Amino acid sequence: MKVQNKTLKNFSIVCFLLIACFLFSSRADAVNVHKTILPNGLMLLHSENHNLPIVTVTLIIKSGQIHEPKEKAGLANLTAELLTEGTKSRTSRDISEATDFIGASLDASTGNDYTTVSLSVLKKDVRKGFELFSDILLHPSFPEEELVRKRDLIKGSLKHREDEPSFLAERAFREGIFGEYPYGRLIEGSFETLDKIKREDLIQYYSEYFLPNNSILSVVGDLTFEELNILVSQYLGDWKKDEFTFVAEGKTNIQTKKKVIKIERNLIQSSVIIGNLGISRDNPDYYAVSVMNYIFGGGGFSSRLMQSIREEKGLAYSVHSYFATYKETGSFQAGVQTKNESASTAIDEILKQIERIRNEKVSDQELSDAKAYLTGSFPRRLDTNRKIADFLASVEFFGLGLDYDKKYPDYINAVTQDDVLRVAQKYLTAENYVIVVVGNQKKAQLKY
Repeated sequence: MKVQNKTLKNFSIVCFLLIACFLFSSRADAVNVHKTILPNGLMLLHSENHNLPIVTVTLIIKSGQIHEPKEKAGLANLTAELLTEGTKSRTSRDISEATDFIGASLDASTGNDYTTVSLSVLKKDVRKGFELFSDILLHPSFPEEELVRKRDLIKGSLKHREDEPSFLAERAFREGIFGEYPYGRLIEGSFETLDKIKREDLIQYYSEYFLPNNSILSVVGDLTFEELNILVSQYLGDWKKDEFTFVAEGKTNIQTKKKVIKIERNLIQSSVIIGNLGISRDNPDYYAVSVMNYIFGGGGFSSRLMQSIREEKGLAYSVHSYFATYKETGSFQAGVQTKNESASTAIDEILKQIERIRNEKVSDQELSDAKAYLTGSFPRRLDTNRKIADFLASVEFFGLGLDYDKKYPDYINAVTQDDVLRVAQKYLTAENYVIVVVGNQKKAQLKY
C-alpha cells in the first residue's frame, strides 16, 4: 500500500510539472504587455498571467560598467552588490532572513550597460516582497564593513580565476578588441581600481544614476494592473526623479587592428580566441548576423566550424562562435581549445572558414536549418515568468519594440542568402583580427 501511495504521489508530481510546463509554453507564443510612464518618469511594463500564484519583477537601471570612471572600474558592480547588504532600517542579515522567510528571491547585479534588481515572490506575500524590494532600491546604506567584505571577496575571486585559461583568454581578448573603452575592462574591476573605491564613491554613483526616470520596471505574473498600481504607488511613490547626464566615451575611437596576444602557461592544451569588433544590439543587421553566425560556428554540431575542426580534422572536442552585442557596440569571436601543437592549424582553419563564408553564398539547406532553429527555439526565451520579465525589460532598454516577440520570426525568416553573404563580408575579417592564445608557447610555435 505504501509503495502504491508513493507511486501515486510521484505520478501527481509529474502531472503537476507537465501541466505547469504546458501553461508556460502555451503562452510563450505572444506576450501581452501594458506600458505606461509614471509621473516620476519610471517606465512600467506589466504582463498579467494567473497560471501560477507568482509575481516576478525586473528593474533595469540604465547605468552599468560603461558609466563608471576608468580609474574606479568595478564601481557599478560594487554598488549593485551592496544593495542587498544593508539599508537605513535593515542589516544584511535582516534582508536575507526576511527574504528567506517568505520564500522569495531578491537580487541585484550589473552588466556592461545596465544594472538589474530582481524579485520573485508568491502572490500572497507580494506586499512584503515589494517592501523589501523598495527598501534596498530606495534606502541602501552601503555599510563600510560590507564594502570591505565584498571587495575582498571579489579580489579573492579574481585571484582564483587567474588559474583559468578561459578567463585569461577572454580578458585579454576584450582588452585587445575594445582597448581603453569600458567594454574592454572586467565588470568586477581590478585589484588596483577596487582599492580606490570608497563608500563615498558608491553613494555618489547611486545618487547620480539610480533614478526613476532612468529606469524600466517590468512586472509579470499573478497581479492585475490595478493591484500593481497600488503597490507601485505605495512602495515606489516616493522615488523622486532628477536630472542626469551621461556621455559615453566615443565608440568611433575603437578600431580593430591585427594583434596577436600570447600568454604563457604550462598547459597541455591552448585556449584560443580569434575575432574582431562586432555590432551593437540595435543594428538592423542583427538578424542576418544571427543567421550567418549560426551557420558559421553558433549552430553546435551543424555549424561549419564544428564540422571542419572537430569532425573532419579532429583538432578539438568543441568549437564555437558568437556575437556579443551591447548598447554601443559589440564583438565577434570564435573560440577553441586544442593541443598546443595544433593551435596554428586550428587558427588556420577558422580563418579559412571566415574566408569561405565571406566569399561564397551559404546553401539553401544551411539557411533553412538556421532559420528553423532560431525561430523554433525562440519561445524558450519566454517559458517562465522570470524570462518574460527580463525579456520585456531588455527589449524596452534596447528600443526593440514590445511586439518584438511577435516580429522576431519574421525578421529571421526575411534573411536571404545575399544578406548572409553581405553581413559576413561586413562584420567578419580575415585580416584585422585579434588572436589570443593561452598555453605552452614553445610547443605551440605559432606562426602568427
